[in-house]
Amino acid sequence: MKIDPILVEIKQNTTSLPYALWEQIGFRFGDKGTHTSRTIMLEELSLLLRECAENATRDDYVTAIVDNNCLGKRTAATRRLTSQRMRELYGLDPSLLIFRVLRYCWYADQKGRPLLALLTALARDPLLRITSLPILRMQPGEEMVRQQMINILRESTGSRLNDSTLDKVVRNASSSWTQSGHLKGRVRKIRQKVEPTPVVTAYALLLGYLLGARGLGLFKTLWAKVLDTPSEELVSLAVDAKRLGFLDINFSGGIIEISVDPMLTEDERRLIRE
Repeated sequence: MKIDPILVEIKQNTTSLPYALWEQIGFRFGDKGTHTSRTIMLEELSLLLRECAENATRDDYVTAIVDNNCLGKRTAATRRLTSQRMRELYGLDPSLLIFRVLRYCWYADQKGRPLLALLTALARDPLLRITSLPILRMQPGEEMVRQQMINILRESTGSRLNDSTLDKVVRNASSSWTQSGHLKGRVRKIRQKVEPTPVVTAYALLLGYLLGARGLGLFKTLWAKVLDTPSEELVSLAVDAKRLGFLDINFSGGIIEISVDPMLTEDERRLIRE
């Protein structure tokens, strides 16, 4: 992948970045992406997390989809494929830090669920991340131009995706950005502003923190930009998230310090500090 928006703010040589650690906690990189065949499947994720207990295991999620058919798929083959695609997008494994915290936030914040799903899918689908570039350049009320999304995808993937596949990615990504609230409309997709909650803000800051952003830099990452909210307002939402117990935030001499430790287990804290 020639362009990866989540690495834009990271100034290090990309050959020295801790990809193995990032993949261990749930990020995915490379040239492939689930959006060649699926959207973020918000409805399916909602049904699955409603069906399964809050402490469900990886096997429990697979069983719910494949054996119990909690998503109402017609054939066994479709159920297995759906399970695979949802694991690609979300992990569905509490041993993955990103999914474990997503699940924690999900049950705490019903209003924020569409954005929580999108943020997680962005962490795990490189193709969806590429489509964020034209979406974030749009102003509220502006109509999405499909060709702009096709062009940035082609620039990033080269000749790997043919025209038919590129069209599928654009169609699926447009649906995903509609499910998250960034776009509205069935045929003509119009940009609209989303409104993050304190919990969503904390989760976005966590994702940036895991990639190495700190302080005010946390409010300049892709995750923060997706929230359509000025930095000063995000800081206010982060203060609210602190009151809810999701993070710690301190101000000193014009410097802001944020800790995501309240959302992490002791083992996870050690892992990201090694």
